[in-house]
Amino acid sequence: MFIEHLPPESHTMTALRNALTPEQLAAQAEGGEPEKSRWSQTEQLLAVVADRVARLEWVLICVNTEKKQRPDPPEPIRRPGAGPRKSKAQLTEKSANTLLQLLQGGAA
Repeated sequence: MFIEHLPPESHTMTALRNALTPEQLAAQAEGGEPEKSRWSQTEQLLAVVADRVARLEWVLICVNTEKKQRPDPPEPIRRPGAGPRKSKAQLTEKSANTLLQLLQGGAA
């Protein structure tokens, strides 16, 4: 129980992490929930800086790329107390046709 509250950079947590198999590491990476951990003010500020650098990189790519080839904006680093962002719904061809019919006065 006390081990759970050690900082991730502690010797104990590092030794536990180093003892994991590649499969266990992959499972932890997929199921990680950084929003449930504790962050110091320094970690919060570092996350803000990382997000802003990623955003600047994205803007630089966008201004130098054709509109159709532009990447999606970067996801911000998940903060404690905030869940992952929900993805926006994508407009499929079927839903676009349905929308077009509704706009033209037809029933779906």
